Amino acid sequence: MSITRNGRIAAGAMAAVLAGSLAACSTGGDGGGGGADSGDGATAEEIEAALEEGGTIDYWTWTPQAEKQIEAFEKAYPNMTVNLTDTQGAEEHNTGLQNAIAADKGIPDVAQLEYQSVPQFQLPGQLTDVSGYGLGELEDLYTPSTWGSVALGDGLWGLPQDSGPMALFYNAEVFEENDLVVPKTWDEYVEQARKLKKSDPEKFLFNDDGNGPGTVTSMIWQAGGKPFQVEGDTVTIDLADEGTTRWAEMYQQLIDEELMSDITGWSDEWYQALGDGTIASMVVGAWMPGIFEDGVPDGDGAWRIAPMPTYDGTPVNAENGGSADVIPAGSDDKVLAAGFLKWLNSDPESIRVFMETGGFPATVAELGSEEFLGYESDYFGGQKINEVLAAGADDVVEGWSYLPWQSYANSIFSDTVGQAYLDKTSLLDGLAEWQAENVRYGEEQGFTVNG
Repeated sequence: MSITRNGRIAAGAMAAVLAGSLAACSTGGDGGGGGADSGDGATAEEIEAALEEGGTIDYWTWTPQAEKQIEAFEKAYPNMTVNLTDTQGAEEHNTGLQNAIAADKGIPDVAQLEYQSVPQFQLPGQLTDVSGYGLGELEDLYTPSTWGSVALGDGLWGLPQDSGPMALFYNAEVFEENDLVVPKTWDEYVEQARKLKKSDPEKFLFNDDGNGPGTVTSMIWQAGGKPFQVEGDTVTIDLADEGTTRWAEMYQQLIDEELMSDITGWSDEWYQALGDGTIASMVVGAWMPGIFEDGVPDGDGAWRIAPMPTYDGTPVNAENGGSADVIPAGSDDKVLAAGFLKWLNSDPESIRVFMETGGFPATVAELGSEEFLGYESDYFGGQKINEVLAAGADDVVEGWSYLPWQSYANSIFSDTVGQAYLDKTSLLDGLAEWQAENVRYGEEQGFTVNG
């Protein structure tokens, strides 16, 4: 294994590269330039034989688990070499991958993509349909929501890597000191936020860090919204549907009544505020415990995890984050890539290594195992946190879709919906503006957009 650390790519290049990649949403073309490609396909026996014979492939990812996973893979297949490129983060990764595809040079054989980014690369024909390599037979290994994020249209465009079912993380010490109860509904959550503000104006139940599009779309998903529907080149956008409106009306109360702090998310001040109780709760994906343990040492023993509040008390959830691994259409060796992809995201040894180093699985067996569910977290006061997080995975609403240009949509979020946080204006108006900008952009890229 060799490792390359990519330098940070200028984020400003993303919009230009993305626009070029979407302008012609065709599924034809050559493999190297990004045309949709299933290769010639291969049987399981042919893939295994190729791995035994050996070769070299390139893998791009930003997960911290990758090095140890590759070590285990190369031990299982001594004739294989995996060149690892650490792309540092999703935005830099996507930009670099788009640049490589546009140049038809340096395209990796396997690459990580956030679930929200899969359509962005799949619709222009830049991914390999891996169903031709027998990977569709693995469907039952994964949760329905993560499988649904890679099984788009008539193809299978990768395998789920992890999942991020949402949960309520809360500071039990702050709750006890201020006589708060753990909310089961969003009405109760808003009421507890009011109560905390009255009890201790220096503390906040929630943090308005400009709540990015990832958080907002997950909360809309959890509220039952389905604002984005994609059928081929036809996209329907409705950011005023019932679920989206339900979320906006609940959340507007937090804005109007100034029930949230405004500390910049992921800043040093934000970590400190989580540690000292200034921020007393957050809703986030199941990948968050490791970040608490590493980044919020002063919160050790104070924090707990509960199910997401819902609108009527009925358990329902959404994914927040998570990624798949895919084979770009320009891969030089799709058979070896398919073999590595299958091992990486379905082999028990790979998943064990992934979980031991902080990854939250997408595989049903691991989510339901006694060892996983019985884990007691010292940081979270001895709580069996995976019981809560795994139950959340079972409750994820199916049928969610992202926009084919979700990365671009996210990039303009702060100029539309984000302004409602800053100016304390109408979220519904901000959502309408976000919709109008996405309709305009989608039509410019050659989509038929209803909205």
